[in-house]
Amino acid sequence: MYSVIEIVGRDSMGWEYSVRNAIEAASESIRDMRIAEVKELDVKIEDGKISAYRAKINLSFRDER
Repeated sequence: MYSVIEIVGRDSMGWEYSVRNAIEAASESIRDMRIAEVKELDVKIEDGKISAYRAKINLSFRDER
């Protein structure tokens, strides 16, 4: 059986980095990850400038129940 969760990554450099950050953080507590599907990309704006890139990701992993 596989489970799917939504995670959010964030980085000031770009969306690729925000995805990488999310996957690396999730890998610290989730084993046997299979697929990461980027669902939504957005940016945080402060003082008229982009301050953070964010990626919402569906992450599937093998459920060991």
